[in-house]
Amino acid sequence: MSPDAESAAEGKAAIREQVWGLLEARGLATFPRPIHGRIPNFCGAEQAADRLADSEPFQAARTVKINPDAPQRPLRLRALRAGKRVLVPTPRLRGGFYLLDPAVIPPNRLLAAASISGFDRYGQPLALDALPPIDLVVMGSVAVAPDGARVGKGEGYAELEYATLRTLRRLGADTPVCTTVHDVQVVDAIPVEPFDVPVDLIATPSRLLPTTTPYPRPTGILWDRLDPERAAEMPVLAELRAANR
Repeated sequence: MSPDAESAAEGKAAIREQVWGLLEARGLATFPRPIHGRIPNFCGAEQAADRLADSEPFQAARTVKINPDAPQRPLRLRALRAGKRVLVPTPRLRGGFYLLDPAVIPPNRLLAAASISGFDRYGQPLALDALPPIDLVVMGSVAVAPDGARVGKGEGYAELEYATLRTLRRLGADTPVCTTVHDVQVVDAIPVEPFDVPVDLIATPSRLLPTTTPYPRPTGILWDRLDPERAAEMPVLAELRAANR
């Protein structure tokens, strides 16, 4: 790891610890616990989901990719109730992607379908070549900055999911990327690295914050920065790598 990369990693780690600690200290964290090491669920997640769901980019989208974490469950439910298809990755991309289609899910089962335990019951597993075009991406965050810089829990799965969809040309550089967080998760600044995915829109319980982010997004998977052993653990990445050789 280069000195710059090491410095960025240390800076991100410090921000994560600061935000996790702040959420706990102020009584803003909620189930599942502990929040350390997770995309933290927070009090007001429903209100943040409502704000994002009322935004023009969300309302215009027909197919939305939303992360599987607990704080975005209200948004997955809002999307399904609005008749939108929701693409969800399995945790750590071990099982690829599921498509939740409200056209084939009973209305009284939408809440269950929006939960991580409902993906395999109510969702359709899709092969990579069957993934639909994505109109909007929602990423979970531990912290985000007003300029769109974002940090997750530190394992890089959200970035790999995004890069996979870019590699497959299921979304483009202009596809809006959003996140929902508590207001205290909005920090002044976050280091940005080439594989990071900045966000265009931040929704909190109290406000909707467009970022006009200046940072470019990766156009695909940066194979030279990906540990081969890690790629081999994820069938999706192994399949992509084999197809690109």
